[in-house]
Amino acid sequence: MSDDASPSAKRLLPWLVAVAFFMEMLDSTILNTAMPSIAASLDVAALSMKAVLTSYTLALAVFIPVSGWVADRFGTRRVFASAIGVFTLGSLLCGLSGSIHVLVVCRVLQGCGGALMVPVGRLTLVRTFPKTELVRAMSFVAIPSLVGPLLGPLIGGVIVGLLHWRVIFFVNLPIGALGLYLVYRHLPDYRAAKSQPLDWIGLVLFGAGVALLSYVLEIFGEHELGTPLIIGLLALAIGLIAGYVRHALRVPHPLLRLDLFKIRTLRTAITGSFVARLGVGGMPFLLPLLYQVGLGYSPIESGLLLMPQSLAAMILKAAISRILERLGYRGILLGNTVLLGAMMFVFATVGASTPIWLIVVQAFIFGFCSSMQFTSMNTLVYADVAPEDTSMASTIASTMQQMSMSFGVATAAIVTALFVPDRHSSTPDEMIHGIHLSLLVLGGITTVSALIFAGLRSTDGEAVSQHKLAARAGAQTDAHPQ
Repeated sequence: MSDDASPSAKRLLPWLVAVAFFMEMLDSTILNTAMPSIAASLDVAALSMKAVLTSYTLALAVFIPVSGWVADRFGTRRVFASAIGVFTLGSLLCGLSGSIHVLVVCRVLQGCGGALMVPVGRLTLVRTFPKTELVRAMSFVAIPSLVGPLLGPLIGGVIVGLLHWRVIFFVNLPIGALGLYLVYRHLPDYRAAKSQPLDWIGLVLFGAGVALLSYVLEIFGEHELGTPLIIGLLALAIGLIAGYVRHALRVPHPLLRLDLFKIRTLRTAITGSFVARLGVGGMPFLLPLLYQVGLGYSPIESGLLLMPQSLAAMILKAAISRILERLGYRGILLGNTVLLGAMMFVFATVGASTPIWLIVVQAFIFGFCSSMQFTSMNTLVYADVAPEDTSMASTIASTMQQMSMSFGVATAAIVTALFVPDRHSSTPDEMIHGIHLSLLVLGGITTVSALIFAGLRSTDGEAVSQHKLAARAGAQTDAHPQ
Protein backbone atom coordinates (compact mmCIF):
# COMPACT_ATOMS: atom_id res chain seq x y z
CA MET A 1 0.00 0.00 0.00
CA SER A 2 1.43 3.33 -0.95
CA ASP A 3 2.55 5.75 1.75
CA ASP A 4 1.23 8.60 -0.40
CA ALA A 5 -2.37 7.59 0.25
CA SER A 6 -4.04 8.49 3.54
CA PRO A 7 -6.30 5.96 5.30
CA SER A 8 -9.38 7.95 4.27
CA ALA A 9 -8.17 7.96 0.65
CA LYS A 10 -7.73 4.21 0.71
CA ARG A 11 -11.29 3.80 1.97
CA LEU A 12 -12.86 6.24 -0.48
CA LEU A 13 -10.73 5.58 -3.57
CA PRO A 14 -12.59 2.43 -4.72
CA TRP A 15 -15.90 4.27 -4.33
CA LEU A 16 -14.59 7.25 -6.28
CA VAL A 17 -13.31 5.14 -9.16
CA ALA A 18 -16.54 3.13 -9.08
CA VAL A 19 -18.52 6.37 -9.52
CA ALA A 20 -16.36 7.28 -12.51
CA PHE A 21 -16.90 3.81 -13.99
CA PHE A 22 -20.63 4.12 -13.41
CA MET A 23 -20.82 7.53 -15.11
CA GLU A 24 -19.06 6.26 -18.20
CA MET A 25 -20.85 2.91 -18.40
CA LEU A 26 -24.25 4.51 -17.82
CA ASP A 27 -23.55 7.15 -20.44
CA SER A 28 -22.53 4.46 -22.94
CA THR A 29 -25.90 2.69 -22.66
CA ILE A 30 -28.50 5.19 -21.45
CA LEU A 31 -28.74 6.84 -24.88
CA ASN A 32 -29.69 3.68 -26.76
CA THR A 33 -33.40 3.79 -25.92
CA ALA A 34 -33.48 7.58 -26.29
CA MET A 35 -32.23 7.71 -29.89
CA PRO A 36 -35.65 7.75 -31.62
CA SER A 37 -36.94 10.49 -29.29
CA ILE A 38 -33.81 12.62 -29.73
CA ALA A 39 -34.07 12.20 -33.50
CA ALA A 40 -37.67 13.40 -33.48
CA SER A 41 -36.81 16.36 -31.25
CA LEU A 42 -33.90 17.44 -33.44
CA ASP A 43 -35.85 16.76 -36.64
CA VAL A 44 -33.46 14.22 -38.15
CA ALA A 45 -33.88 10.65 -39.35
CA ALA A 46 -33.44 7.99 -36.68
CA LEU A 47 -30.67 6.31 -38.68
CA SER A 48 -28.73 9.57 -38.76
CA MET A 49 -28.36 9.42 -34.98
CA LYS A 50 -25.50 6.95 -35.38
CA ALA A 51 -23.04 9.85 -35.19
CA VAL A 52 -24.19 10.64 -31.64
CA LEU A 53 -23.15 7.16 -30.52
CA THR A 54 -20.02 6.72 -32.62
CA SER A 55 -18.50 10.13 -31.84
CA TYR A 56 -18.24 9.25 -28.14
CA THR A 57 -16.60 5.85 -28.59
CA LEU A 58 -14.31 7.23 -31.29
CA ALA A 59 -13.04 9.91 -28.91
CA LEU A 60 -12.34 7.17 -26.38
CA ALA A 61 -10.37 5.21 -28.98
CA VAL A 62 -8.23 8.19 -29.97
CA PHE A 63 -7.39 9.48 -26.48
CA ILE A 64 -7.16 6.31 -24.35
CA PRO A 65 -3.57 5.68 -25.60
CA VAL A 66 -2.33 8.95 -24.07
CA SER A 67 -4.01 8.48 -20.66
CA GLY A 68 -1.00 6.82 -19.02
CA TRP A 69 1.47 9.42 -20.29
CA VAL A 70 -0.76 12.31 -19.18
CA ALA A 71 -1.14 10.81 -15.68
CA ASP A 72 2.61 10.28 -15.34
CA ARG A 73 3.35 13.79 -16.59
CA PHE A 74 0.76 15.84 -14.70
CA GLY A 75 -0.22 13.63 -11.77
CA THR A 76 -3.21 11.38 -11.19
CA ARG A 77 -5.15 13.86 -9.04
CA ARG A 78 -5.01 16.72 -11.51
CA VAL A 79 -5.72 14.51 -14.53
CA PHE A 80 -8.55 12.59 -12.87
CA ALA A 81 -10.19 15.82 -11.71
CA SER A 82 -9.78 17.37 -15.17
CA ALA A 83 -11.27 14.26 -16.78
CA ILE A 84 -14.35 14.38 -14.53
CA GLY A 85 -14.66 18.11 -15.18
CA VAL A 86 -14.44 17.73 -18.97
CA PHE A 87 -16.88 14.81 -18.93
CA THR A 88 -19.36 16.75 -16.78
CA LEU A 89 -19.03 19.89 -18.92
CA GLY A 90 -19.60 17.78 -22.02
CA SER A 91 -22.72 16.32 -20.42
CA LEU A 92 -24.08 19.81 -19.67
CA LEU A 93 -23.44 21.00 -23.23
CA CYS A 94 -25.01 17.83 -24.67
CA GLY A 95 -28.17 18.54 -22.70
CA LEU A 96 -28.25 22.11 -24.05
CA SER A 97 -27.59 21.13 -27.68
CA GLY A 98 -30.09 22.38 -30.22
CA SER A 99 -28.91 20.45 -33.29
CA ILE A 100 -27.41 17.07 -34.04
CA HIS A 101 -24.14 18.65 -35.17
CA VAL A 102 -23.67 20.48 -31.86
CA LEU A 103 -24.66 17.31 -29.99
CA VAL A 104 -21.99 15.29 -31.82
CA VAL A 105 -19.29 17.85 -30.99
CA CYS A 106 -20.31 17.80 -27.32
CA ARG A 107 -20.27 14.00 -27.31
CA VAL A 108 -16.67 14.15 -28.54
CA LEU A 109 -15.89 16.42 -25.57
CA GLN A 110 -17.51 13.87 -23.27
CA GLY A 111 -15.42 11.13 -24.84
CA CYS A 112 -12.21 13.09 -24.24
CA GLY A 113 -13.03 13.20 -20.54
CA GLY A 114 -14.07 9.56 -20.43
CA ALA A 115 -10.87 8.46 -22.19
CA LEU A 116 -8.84 9.75 -19.23
CA MET A 117 -11.32 9.19 -16.42
CA VAL A 118 -11.50 5.40 -16.25
CA PRO A 119 -7.88 4.48 -17.20
CA VAL A 120 -6.39 7.01 -14.77
CA GLY A 121 -8.75 5.89 -12.01
CA ARG A 122 -7.69 2.30 -12.60
CA LEU A 123 -4.02 3.34 -12.59
CA THR A 124 -4.49 5.10 -9.25
CA LEU A 125 -5.94 1.92 -7.77
CA VAL A 126 -3.00 -0.13 -8.99
CA ARG A 127 -0.52 2.30 -7.41
CA THR A 128 -2.42 2.59 -4.13
CA PHE A 129 -3.23 -1.00 -3.20
CA PRO A 130 -0.79 -3.90 -2.84
CA LYS A 131 -1.33 -6.94 -5.02
CA THR A 132 -2.90 -8.83 -2.13
CA GLU A 133 -5.73 -6.27 -2.01
CA LEU A 134 -5.84 -5.19 -5.65
CA VAL A 135 -8.14 -7.94 -6.93
CA ARG A 136 -10.73 -7.11 -4.28
CA ALA A 137 -10.54 -3.39 -5.11
CA MET A 138 -10.75 -4.02 -8.87
CA SER A 139 -13.67 -6.40 -8.40
CA PHE A 140 -15.52 -3.70 -6.44
CA VAL A 141 -15.04 -1.00 -9.08
CA ALA A 142 -16.04 -3.48 -11.81
CA ILE A 143 -19.57 -3.67 -10.37
CA PRO A 144 -20.68 -0.50 -12.22
CA SER A 145 -19.62 -2.12 -15.50
CA LEU A 146 -22.39 -4.63 -14.84
CA VAL A 147 -24.98 -2.39 -13.16
CA GLY A 148 -24.58 0.51 -15.63
CA PRO A 149 -25.52 -1.51 -18.73
CA LEU A 150 -28.33 -3.19 -16.78
CA LEU A 151 -29.96 0.06 -15.69
CA GLY A 152 -28.91 2.33 -18.57
CA PRO A 153 -31.53 1.39 -21.18
CA LEU A 154 -34.33 1.40 -18.60
CA ILE A 155 -33.27 4.70 -17.04
CA GLY A 156 -33.02 6.23 -20.50
CA GLY A 157 -36.49 4.95 -21.37
CA VAL A 158 -38.00 6.25 -18.13
CA ILE A 159 -36.42 9.69 -18.53
CA VAL A 160 -37.58 10.01 -22.13
CA GLY A 161 -41.01 8.62 -21.35
CA LEU A 162 -41.72 10.73 -18.25
CA LEU A 163 -39.40 13.76 -18.55
CA HIS A 164 -37.25 14.88 -21.49
CA TRP A 165 -34.24 13.43 -23.27
CA ARG A 166 -32.06 16.34 -22.16
CA VAL A 167 -32.37 15.15 -18.55
CA ILE A 168 -30.31 12.09 -19.56
CA PHE A 169 -27.24 14.30 -19.76
CA PHE A 170 -28.10 16.47 -16.75
CA VAL A 171 -28.03 13.36 -14.52
CA ASN A 172 -24.23 13.47 -14.69
CA LEU A 173 -23.99 17.01 -13.26
CA PRO A 174 -24.47 16.31 -9.52
CA ILE A 175 -22.45 13.09 -9.78
CA GLY A 176 -19.60 14.94 -11.47
CA ALA A 177 -19.67 17.76 -8.90
CA LEU A 178 -19.47 15.25 -6.04
CA GLY A 179 -16.65 13.43 -7.82
CA LEU A 180 -14.61 16.63 -8.19
CA TYR A 181 -15.00 17.39 -4.48
CA LEU A 182 -13.89 13.90 -3.45
CA VAL A 183 -10.95 13.91 -5.87
CA TYR A 184 -9.45 17.10 -4.45
CA ARG A 185 -10.04 15.98 -0.88
CA HIS A 186 -9.00 12.33 -0.96
CA LEU A 187 -7.39 11.18 -4.23
CA PRO A 188 -3.66 10.31 -3.98
CA ASP A 189 -1.44 12.19 -6.41
CA TYR A 190 1.03 9.97 -8.26
CA ARG A 191 3.34 11.02 -11.04
CA ALA A 192 6.40 9.49 -12.61
CA ALA A 193 9.80 10.91 -11.73
CA LYS A 194 10.64 10.67 -15.42
CA SER A 195 8.10 9.92 -18.13
CA GLN A 196 8.71 8.71 -21.64
CA PRO A 197 8.29 11.30 -24.40
CA LEU A 198 4.84 11.36 -25.94
CA ASP A 199 4.64 10.15 -29.53
CA TRP A 200 3.05 13.30 -30.93
CA ILE A 201 3.56 12.27 -34.55
CA GLY A 202 1.94 8.91 -33.87
CA LEU A 203 -0.98 10.58 -32.09
CA VAL A 204 -1.63 12.89 -35.04
CA LEU A 205 -1.33 10.11 -37.64
CA PHE A 206 -3.43 7.63 -35.69
CA GLY A 207 -6.05 10.09 -34.45
CA ALA A 208 -6.48 11.80 -37.81
CA GLY A 209 -6.65 8.50 -39.69
CA VAL A 210 -9.22 6.92 -37.41
CA ALA A 211 -11.32 10.10 -37.19
CA LEU A 212 -11.33 10.54 -40.96
CA LEU A 213 -12.23 6.89 -41.52
CA SER A 214 -15.11 7.24 -39.07
CA TYR A 215 -16.27 10.39 -40.88
CA VAL A 216 -16.31 8.56 -44.20
CA LEU A 217 -18.44 5.83 -42.64
CA GLU A 218 -20.79 8.47 -41.21
CA ILE A 219 -21.43 10.22 -44.53
CA PHE A 220 -21.48 7.05 -46.65
CA GLY A 221 -24.92 6.81 -48.20
CA GLU A 222 -25.95 10.30 -47.05
CA HIS A 223 -25.38 11.76 -50.54
CA GLU A 224 -23.78 14.85 -49.03
CA LEU A 225 -20.48 14.38 -50.87
CA GLY A 226 -19.76 13.04 -54.32
CA THR A 227 -18.36 9.55 -54.83
CA PRO A 228 -14.90 10.73 -56.02
CA LEU A 229 -14.48 12.90 -52.91
CA ILE A 230 -15.57 10.06 -50.60
CA ILE A 231 -13.09 7.71 -52.28
CA GLY A 232 -10.37 10.34 -51.92
CA LEU A 233 -11.12 10.80 -48.20
CA LEU A 234 -11.13 7.04 -47.71
CA ALA A 235 -7.75 6.75 -49.41
CA LEU A 236 -6.37 9.56 -47.25
CA ALA A 237 -7.66 7.86 -44.06
CA ILE A 238 -6.05 4.57 -45.05
CA GLY A 239 -2.85 6.40 -45.92
CA LEU A 240 -2.73 8.08 -42.50
CA ILE A 241 -3.27 4.78 -40.69
CA ALA A 242 -0.65 3.08 -42.86
CA GLY A 243 1.67 5.99 -42.08
CA TYR A 244 1.16 5.38 -38.38
CA VAL A 245 1.97 1.67 -38.78
CA ARG A 246 5.21 2.55 -40.56
CA HIS A 247 6.03 5.18 -37.94
CA ALA A 248 5.23 2.93 -34.95
CA LEU A 249 7.56 0.20 -36.16
CA ARG A 250 10.49 2.64 -36.36
CA VAL A 251 10.37 4.74 -33.18
CA PRO A 252 11.45 3.48 -29.73
CA HIS A 253 8.34 4.66 -27.83
CA PRO A 254 5.30 4.57 -30.15
CA LEU A 255 1.79 5.53 -29.11
CA LEU A 256 0.71 1.90 -29.54
CA ARG A 257 3.37 -0.81 -29.70
CA LEU A 258 2.42 -2.82 -32.77
CA ASP A 259 5.24 -5.31 -32.20
CA LEU A 260 2.98 -6.94 -29.59
CA PHE A 261 0.90 -8.26 -32.49
CA LYS A 262 3.70 -10.77 -33.03
CA ILE A 263 2.17 -12.62 -30.06
CA ARG A 264 -0.21 -15.06 -31.74
CA THR A 265 -2.87 -15.20 -29.02
CA LEU A 266 -2.96 -11.42 -28.64
CA ARG A 267 -3.16 -10.96 -32.41
CA THR A 268 -5.95 -13.51 -32.74
CA ALA A 269 -7.91 -12.13 -29.78
CA ILE A 270 -7.76 -8.50 -30.93
CA THR A 271 -8.40 -9.07 -34.65
CA GLY A 272 -11.15 -11.62 -33.99
CA SER A 273 -12.68 -9.29 -31.42
CA PHE A 274 -12.61 -6.39 -33.87
CA VAL A 275 -14.47 -8.31 -36.56
CA ALA A 276 -16.97 -9.80 -34.10
CA ARG A 277 -17.78 -6.39 -32.67
CA LEU A 278 -18.38 -4.96 -36.15
CA GLY A 279 -21.46 -7.17 -36.11
CA VAL A 280 -22.45 -7.26 -32.45
CA GLY A 281 -21.63 -3.58 -31.95
CA GLY A 282 -24.64 -2.57 -34.05
CA MET A 283 -27.16 -4.36 -31.83
CA PRO A 284 -27.53 -1.61 -29.17
CA PHE A 285 -28.32 0.79 -32.03
CA LEU A 286 -30.68 -1.43 -34.02
CA LEU A 287 -32.78 -3.05 -31.30
CA PRO A 288 -34.23 0.20 -29.89
CA LEU A 289 -35.08 1.25 -33.46
CA LEU A 290 -36.75 -2.10 -34.07
CA TYR A 291 -38.76 -1.92 -30.85
CA GLN A 292 -39.75 1.76 -30.96
CA VAL A 293 -39.82 2.87 -34.61
CA GLY A 294 -40.77 -0.51 -36.07
CA LEU A 295 -42.98 -2.16 -33.45
CA GLY A 296 -44.27 0.98 -31.73
CA TYR A 297 -43.15 0.18 -28.18
CA SER A 298 -42.63 3.07 -25.76
CA PRO A 299 -39.10 4.02 -24.63
CA ILE A 300 -39.79 2.44 -21.22
CA GLU A 301 -40.97 -0.81 -22.81
CA SER A 302 -37.94 -0.78 -25.10
CA GLY A 303 -35.63 -0.34 -22.11
CA LEU A 304 -37.28 -3.24 -20.31
CA LEU A 305 -36.79 -5.47 -23.36
CA LEU A 306 -33.05 -4.69 -23.33
CA MET A 307 -32.56 -5.44 -19.63
CA PRO A 308 -32.50 -9.27 -19.91
CA GLN A 309 -29.28 -9.03 -21.92
CA SER A 310 -27.39 -7.34 -19.08
CA LEU A 311 -29.08 -9.52 -16.47
CA ALA A 312 -27.81 -12.63 -18.26
CA ALA A 313 -24.33 -11.11 -18.43
CA MET A 314 -24.31 -10.53 -14.66
CA ILE A 315 -25.42 -14.10 -13.97
CA LEU A 316 -22.72 -15.52 -16.24
CA LYS A 317 -19.83 -13.60 -14.63
CA ALA A 318 -19.72 -15.95 -11.66
CA ALA A 319 -19.33 -19.04 -13.86
CA ILE A 320 -17.14 -17.78 -16.70
CA SER A 321 -13.84 -18.95 -15.15
CA ARG A 322 -15.08 -22.51 -14.70
CA ILE A 323 -16.57 -22.63 -18.21
CA LEU A 324 -13.34 -21.44 -19.80
CA GLU A 325 -11.29 -23.85 -17.73
CA ARG A 326 -13.48 -26.73 -18.85
CA LEU A 327 -14.00 -25.93 -22.54
CA GLY A 328 -10.92 -23.82 -23.32
CA TYR A 329 -10.67 -20.60 -25.26
CA ARG A 330 -10.65 -22.25 -28.67
CA GLY A 331 -13.80 -24.25 -27.98
CA ILE A 332 -15.64 -21.25 -26.54
CA LEU A 333 -14.62 -18.76 -29.21
CA LEU A 334 -15.43 -21.12 -32.06
CA GLY A 335 -18.77 -22.44 -30.84
CA ASN A 336 -20.00 -19.34 -29.05
CA THR A 337 -19.17 -17.04 -31.97
CA VAL A 338 -21.35 -19.12 -34.29
CA LEU A 339 -24.10 -19.25 -31.67
CA LEU A 340 -23.90 -15.49 -31.20
CA GLY A 341 -24.31 -14.93 -34.94
CA ALA A 342 -27.23 -17.37 -34.98
CA MET A 343 -28.97 -15.42 -32.20
CA MET A 344 -28.65 -12.27 -34.29
CA PHE A 345 -30.35 -14.16 -37.11
CA VAL A 346 -33.15 -15.06 -34.69
CA PHE A 347 -33.71 -11.39 -33.86
CA ALA A 348 -34.36 -10.87 -37.58
CA THR A 349 -37.63 -12.79 -37.07
CA VAL A 350 -39.00 -10.42 -34.40
CA GLY A 351 -42.15 -8.74 -35.67
CA ALA A 352 -45.51 -7.41 -34.61
CA SER A 353 -46.80 -10.93 -33.91
CA THR A 354 -43.83 -12.00 -31.78
CA PRO A 355 -44.93 -12.47 -28.15
CA ILE A 356 -43.12 -10.42 -25.52
CA TRP A 357 -42.01 -13.48 -23.57
CA LEU A 358 -40.20 -14.83 -26.63
CA ILE A 359 -38.34 -11.53 -27.14
CA VAL A 360 -37.30 -11.65 -23.47
CA VAL A 361 -36.01 -15.23 -23.82
CA GLN A 362 -34.07 -14.33 -26.97
CA ALA A 363 -32.58 -11.28 -25.26
CA PHE A 364 -31.50 -13.36 -22.26
CA ILE A 365 -29.79 -15.99 -24.42
CA PHE A 366 -28.16 -13.30 -26.54
CA GLY A 367 -26.87 -11.55 -23.40
CA PHE A 368 -25.45 -14.83 -22.12
CA CYS A 369 -23.64 -15.54 -25.40
CA SER A 370 -22.32 -12.00 -25.86
CA SER A 371 -21.01 -11.82 -22.29
CA MET A 372 -19.21 -15.13 -22.80
CA GLN A 373 -17.78 -13.77 -26.04
CA PHE A 374 -16.57 -10.46 -24.67
CA THR A 375 -15.01 -11.89 -21.52
CA SER A 376 -13.23 -14.62 -23.47
CA MET A 377 -11.86 -12.21 -26.06
CA ASN A 378 -10.84 -9.61 -23.46
CA THR A 379 -8.91 -12.03 -21.27
CA LEU A 380 -7.25 -14.05 -24.05
CA VAL A 381 -5.31 -10.90 -24.92
CA TYR A 382 -3.11 -11.43 -21.84
CA ALA A 383 -2.50 -15.17 -22.18
CA ASP A 384 1.08 -14.91 -23.46
CA VAL A 385 1.92 -11.27 -22.71
CA ALA A 386 4.94 -10.60 -20.48
CA PRO A 387 4.16 -8.75 -17.21
CA GLU A 388 6.02 -5.63 -18.33
CA ASP A 389 3.88 -5.47 -21.50
CA THR A 390 0.51 -5.93 -19.79
CA SER A 391 -0.26 -2.20 -19.58
CA MET A 392 0.43 -1.61 -23.29
CA ALA A 393 -1.55 -4.73 -24.24
CA SER A 394 -4.49 -3.41 -22.24
CA THR A 395 -4.22 -0.02 -23.95
CA ILE A 396 -4.15 -1.59 -27.42
CA ALA A 397 -7.08 -3.88 -26.62
CA SER A 398 -9.15 -1.02 -25.16
CA THR A 399 -8.40 1.23 -28.12
CA MET A 400 -9.32 -1.41 -30.69
CA GLN A 401 -12.44 -2.26 -28.69
CA GLN A 402 -13.70 1.32 -28.80
CA MET A 403 -12.86 1.62 -32.50
CA SER A 404 -14.77 -1.55 -33.35
CA MET A 405 -17.78 -0.41 -31.34
CA SER A 406 -17.82 2.91 -33.18
CA PHE A 407 -17.43 1.24 -36.58
CA GLY A 408 -20.03 -1.39 -35.60
CA VAL A 409 -22.73 1.24 -35.07
CA ALA A 410 -21.75 2.96 -38.32
CA THR A 411 -21.86 -0.36 -40.18
CA ALA A 412 -25.31 -1.15 -38.78
CA ALA A 413 -26.64 2.25 -39.87
CA ILE A 414 -25.11 1.98 -43.35
CA VAL A 415 -26.47 -1.51 -43.97
CA THR A 416 -29.93 -0.60 -42.66
CA ALA A 417 -30.02 2.53 -44.83
CA LEU A 418 -29.34 0.39 -47.90
CA PHE A 419 -32.46 -1.65 -47.16
CA VAL A 420 -34.78 1.21 -46.11
CA PRO A 421 -36.24 3.05 -49.13
CA ASP A 422 -36.41 6.47 -47.49
CA ARG A 423 -34.99 6.92 -44.00
CA HIS A 424 -36.93 10.18 -43.53
CA SER A 425 -40.41 8.89 -44.36
CA SER A 426 -40.26 5.10 -44.15
CA THR A 427 -43.23 3.23 -42.71
CA PRO A 428 -42.89 0.98 -39.64
CA ASP A 429 -43.13 -2.10 -41.87
CA GLU A 430 -40.36 -0.81 -44.13
CA MET A 431 -38.19 -0.03 -41.11
CA ILE A 432 -38.77 -3.52 -39.67
CA HIS A 433 -37.88 -5.11 -43.01
CA GLY A 434 -34.71 -3.03 -43.32
CA ILE A 435 -33.58 -3.79 -39.77
CA HIS A 436 -34.28 -7.51 -40.27
CA LEU A 437 -32.04 -7.61 -43.34
CA SER A 438 -29.38 -5.61 -41.51
CA LEU A 439 -29.45 -8.09 -38.60
CA LEU A 440 -28.84 -10.92 -41.05
CA VAL A 441 -25.81 -9.10 -42.48
CA LEU A 442 -24.40 -8.25 -39.06
CA GLY A 443 -24.97 -11.80 -37.87
CA GLY A 444 -23.02 -13.01 -40.87
CA ILE A 445 -20.12 -10.66 -40.07
CA THR A 446 -20.05 -11.94 -36.49
CA THR A 447 -20.07 -15.56 -37.63
CA VAL A 448 -17.18 -14.93 -40.04
CA SER A 449 -14.99 -13.93 -37.09
CA ALA A 450 -15.03 -17.61 -36.06
CA LEU A 451 -12.61 -18.22 -38.94
CA ILE A 452 -10.07 -16.05 -37.12
CA PHE A 453 -10.54 -17.91 -33.84
CA ALA A 454 -10.08 -21.19 -35.68
CA GLY A 455 -6.35 -20.40 -35.65
CA LEU A 456 -6.23 -20.91 -31.88
CA ARG A 457 -4.78 -24.07 -30.35
CA SER A 458 -6.58 -26.14 -27.78
CA THR A 459 -4.00 -25.20 -25.14
CA ASP A 460 -4.14 -21.44 -25.77
CA GLY A 461 -5.18 -19.44 -22.73
CA GLU A 462 -4.19 -22.04 -20.15
CA ALA A 463 -1.64 -19.62 -18.73
CA VAL A 464 -4.45 -17.26 -17.73
CA SER A 465 -5.33 -18.53 -14.26
CA GLN A 466 -8.68 -17.93 -12.59
CA HIS A 467 -6.98 -15.36 -10.37
CA LYS A 468 -5.66 -13.42 -13.34
CA LEU A 469 -8.91 -13.85 -15.21
CA ALA A 470 -10.89 -12.25 -12.42
CA ALA A 471 -8.49 -9.34 -12.11
CA ARG A 472 -8.24 -8.67 -15.83
CA ALA A 473 -11.92 -9.18 -16.54
CA GLY A 474 -12.51 -6.48 -13.93
CA ALA A 475 -9.76 -4.29 -15.31
CA GLN A 476 -11.10 -4.30 -18.85
CA THR A 477 -14.82 -4.05 -19.35
CA ASP A 478 -17.02 -3.79 -22.36
CA ALA A 479 -19.28 -0.88 -22.95
CA HIS A 480 -21.95 -2.96 -24.60
CA PRO A 481 -25.19 -3.49 -22.78
CA GLN A 482 -25.07 -7.18 -23.53
